[in-house]
Amino acid sequence: MTAAGAAARMERIAPTMDEAPIIYAVPVRELPGRPVGTVRTGRSPQGQRVGIAFTRPELLVAAMGADQAWEELCESALRGMLRPLGIDRIQVDPLLVAPPLDPSFGDRAAPTVPARGPGRPVDPRPAADPVPVGTAAGAGQGR
Repeated sequence: MTAAGAAARMERIAPTMDEAPIIYAVPVRELPGRPVGTVRTGRSPQGQRVGIAFTRPELLVAAMGADQAWEELCESALRGMLRPLGIDRIQVDPLLVAPPLDPSFGDRAAPTVPARGPGRPVDPRPAADPVPVGTAAGAGQGR
């Protein structure tokens, strides 16, 4: 990595108070019967659990399809939702995301965010309680 690349990466990781935070399009999974969703997670090729985020909604649609619900979150908010799951890595702009596993699968409680989809307004109020992670792309595969 060049010195300029390292400086640009540092700016992205730690914006100053005068700079606006980077906003990501984060895939969420809707929960049946509830007006909230949970952030989607995945696995790296090495098997590590990762958060998933996209710099533009168009990239999310290209990787996950037009039917994938998403929410705008800054990096610190996404990290705050992933931390209770033991996830400290965010995969930004993955080219392909595997479809979710069985919806009844769940291994930990996840923070919730309002689900966003076509014609669906976003409720700015925080969710009252955490819900199970329903489908993490690649989760539960035997190793």
